[in-house]
Amino acid sequence: MKAFRRFMFRALLAGILAFLIVPFLIPFNSSGTMTASQAAPGVEFVQLNDLDVSVERTAYSGNCRCNAPLIVLMHGFGASTYSWRHVQQPLSKLGEVISYDRPGFGFTERKSSWEGTNPYGFQGNFALLDDLIAKFGKDRKIVLVGHSAGGQLAAEYTRLNPTKVSALILVDAAIWTTGGGPGGFDWFFALPQMQKIGPILVSSIATSGDDLLRKSYYDKKKLTQDVYDGYHQPLKIKGWEQAFWFFSTAPRSNQLKENLSSLDLPTLIITGEFDAVVPARDAPILKKKIANSSLEIIPKTTHLPQEEQPVLFMNAVLKHWKELANN
Repeated sequence: MKAFRRFMFRALLAGILAFLIVPFLIPFNSSGTMTASQAAPGVEFVQLNDLDVSVERTAYSGNCRCNAPLIVLMHGFGASTYSWRHVQQPLSKLGEVISYDRPGFGFTERKSSWEGTNPYGFQGNFALLDDLIAKFGKDRKIVLVGHSAGGQLAAEYTRLNPTKVSALILVDAAIWTTGGGPGGFDWFFALPQMQKIGPILVSSIATSGDDLLRKSYYDKKKLTQDVYDGYHQPLKIKGWEQAFWFFSTAPRSNQLKENLSSLDLPTLIITGEFDAVVPARDAPILKKKIANSSLEIIPKTTHLPQEEQPVLFMNAVLKHWKELANN
């Protein structure tokens, strides 16, 4: 028994020493080789919350001689402004449209160090959105359109800033079912050893992300090589793995789920009929919890109705635009 205890003690000690030392001995080079401007020539960058944020802006193209609303498009996990490519122009008939890449995704600057608020966490995202609205939306109605995890951000921002947002469109929003955050392990993820090996651990998203993309399409014939390339392009940026690690461990705690009834503004809930990434059954729950809301189910789609069925998506928005825009 004493020999067994000695063996276990030595094994434990060896494991601790290995964890303390080995991570610093593992070489890692980013699979990306480009700067953001090289990977996305011609993309516009705007300074928001001390970040160079990749944005796409489409001017209002409607006929109304009025102060058109600002429509802000917020993408989901693993996506970018690319996920709005089919609807950004059609939406401009309703207002000026801005889509942007959230920190950690797309071509937005990937900071490796910062002082104060973590730019990858909820508070950092909210500060960025504050700057965007102040810069482009002064004295205008603001309509936030959030897809998946972007829907959770849009709704929580609105809950905390009810006077800044006029209407919400939540597309397959990850609110009732979420991916969660670090969940109390912040101290562990902050260890120098984890900071060293973290980017290695998350680098597999370069391939596993394709599995998520396939789950997000109902009609796999529409999932062309061009679509894969569009989602892969940001992974050509040097250091994307470290930024994704920072995003993965950033603070995302919030009280949205418990306080959905406090959302008191016109809200359109859209879901793909067969969404399993964020279960389609969540949408009726959100409608029940959010008093002033409507629900539209887009047929023959899963998690990306704005990509697979952009015409039906726009029909759903137009059907409810009067109550959304007149708040």
